[in-house]
Amino acid sequence: MVGETQRAVRIGIPCDVFARGIHPFHGVGEKYINAVVHGAGGLPLLLPATGAGGDLQRAAPYSVEELLDGLDGLLLPGSPSNIEPYHYGVSAAEDGKADPQRDHLTLALVRAAVARQLPVLAICRGFQELNVALGGTLHGKLHEHGQFIEHREDTGQSRAEQYAPAHRIALVDGGLLAGWLGQSDWQVNSLHGQGVDRLAPGLVAEARAEDGLVEAVQRPGGGWVVGVQWHPEWQFDQDRLSTRLFAEFGAAAQRFAEQN
Repeated sequence: MVGETQRAVRIGIPCDVFARGIHPFHGVGEKYINAVVHGAGGLPLLLPATGAGGDLQRAAPYSVEELLDGLDGLLLPGSPSNIEPYHYGVSAAEDGKADPQRDHLTLALVRAAVARQLPVLAICRGFQELNVALGGTLHGKLHEHGQFIEHREDTGQSRAEQYAPAHRIALVDGGLLAGWLGQSDWQVNSLHGQGVDRLAPGLVAEARAEDGLVEAVQRPGGGWVVGVQWHPEWQFDQDRLSTRLFAEFGAAAQRFAEQN
């Protein structure tokens, strides 16, 4: 909880663009807002996507620097959409899951946030955005590569079943996550079809799935930057690693606020 003498840290959360009936909307899943408020002790500020779209006739004229001014942290949330492959040098057919307006915002936003050493927590699609923005690449469809286990959720299950622990991750010895937990492995949920191929320069692996896929990263020596492929925001207070992750993010944002 935020102390009486401290203001709530301001956490920016980039929006998805999606249709509600015939209208385009910008929005963020409530579970991310909940985890920022009650897990990180933050004041969530939603950042509209900046790329031109249906009703946004031209790209927004303001810069990502202007969006970051006044923020103490940045949370990159998951999404049903995928980053368009050309951003990481791949030519691929449209898969129906693109959100170019979000891409337009987040990839530039990540680079600007890292440059000013703003604390960043990246989740699922956000984890992939972090990697791509800093020069890494992705596997577009993990299920088409024989070496990987099934990382996608079963959409026929209930929401609780989809977000239940799905596989084990091995925590890197001496890493942040292993230090927080005091152990070498953990169970996480899994709701993604893409994953890291080549890790971006400056990022180091913090955890891997049993098939070798990178599941968590940090960026040492340049502010607090952590990314995870799973969804820690889901019932974060019922999972020890998730609780610690959001608490550490909030603490990093508080330090940033005090120093800037």
